[in-house]
Amino acid sequence: MTFAYFDTIGGLSGDMTLGAFVSAGVSLDHLTGELRKLGLEGYELSASHIERSGIVATKIDVIVSGDQHHHRHLKDISAIIDSSSLSTRVKETAMAIFREVAIGEAKVHNSSIEGVHFHEVGALDSIVDIVGAAVCLDHLNVDHVYSSPIKLGNGGQIETQHGVMPIPTPATIEILKGYPTILTSIKAELTTPTGAAIIKALSKGMLSGQHMRVERIGYGAGTRVIEEIPNLLRILVGQLDAAYATDEIVSVETNIDDMNPEIYPFVIEKLMEAGAHDAYLVPILMKKGRPGMLLSVLVERSKLDPILSILFLETTTLGVRIQPIERRKVSRSLRQVQTSFGTVTVKVIRKDEVEHLVPEFEECKRLSREKDIPLKEIYKQLERELANPR
Repeated sequence: MTFAYFDTIGGLSGDMTLGAFVSAGVSLDHLTGELRKLGLEGYELSASHIERSGIVATKIDVIVSGDQHHHRHLKDISAIIDSSSLSTRVKETAMAIFREVAIGEAKVHNSSIEGVHFHEVGALDSIVDIVGAAVCLDHLNVDHVYSSPIKLGNGGQIETQHGVMPIPTPATIEILKGYPTILTSIKAELTTPTGAAIIKALSKGMLSGQHMRVERIGYGAGTRVIEEIPNLLRILVGQLDAAYATDEIVSVETNIDDMNPEIYPFVIEKLMEAGAHDAYLVPILMKKGRPGMLLSVLVERSKLDPILSILFLETTTLGVRIQPIERRKVSRSLRQVQTSFGTVTVKVIRKDEVEHLVPEFEECKRLSREKDIPLKEIYKQLERELANPR
């Protein structure tokens, strides 16, 4: 599994991301060639070597000619990307990043996602940064993104299209809500909304205890010289050798003793629809001997907010407990196979380089209804056929 690890030594921005990837081996010619597929004019990419604390890094500049700082909506950016000849993966990655920016900006300005004026992020250089990052990830065949906790400046101000903003800017901190961060004492914008959105949209969290084979190392330089730290982003690209895939999720728990039990199935259904990996109930005995329920939800940090909204709106809870959890899991995927029932989708589980094919519940349920055969018989027949493929 190919990974990219963002080590935010001096924070994170779009141009630092491009610089680090070019430093790690993505050719500037390939990057510019792919970006031409957007059909946008009035800019060029420039790469130079800059030394920060004795470390040679790549500095990427997007040189814009004329007034290219248009105010665009999400639908305008989506149209530019969708109409290009970029690969589907690059398009999906870029739009995932833009959506995170839109969600953050909408919250800050009390607007809808569709009504957000992107200003700087709608500017040509920021479109290049975000789409360029997607191009680099695709070119290096990166499967998963991880990062260190994101460094933020604290104190000071920055001039934006919206006026003077505090550091960290409201959009940056809104985008990173729920993601591990470090609030430094440095009075400079270390992480921009674009950099924050790249990580929030793509990262699976922290790395801990994995055996890595690092194959590429790249350093991207920020524009400013910061006395306290090297203004660098380091990206490591390589293979994870851990026996299991690893990611970080959060556990959200609450104890409830005053709710109609008929409501629980509805709540669990909504939690699963909102992106929870799992949601379950455990009977407990609470204070004063009252019987209650422990409602637990496992979810990615990026989807934490909608989960919290459901818990507070649909249940009687007044508070929840949130804990990070490191998860180890075997490789799982879906595959279509030919069986006596026709083409059936099954789960493929890989353990120690050995594949196991397992019936998938929804498919078995479908076959049971279509064939008018008991569900357990469908399972038994498929298990026999998958254990002894033709």
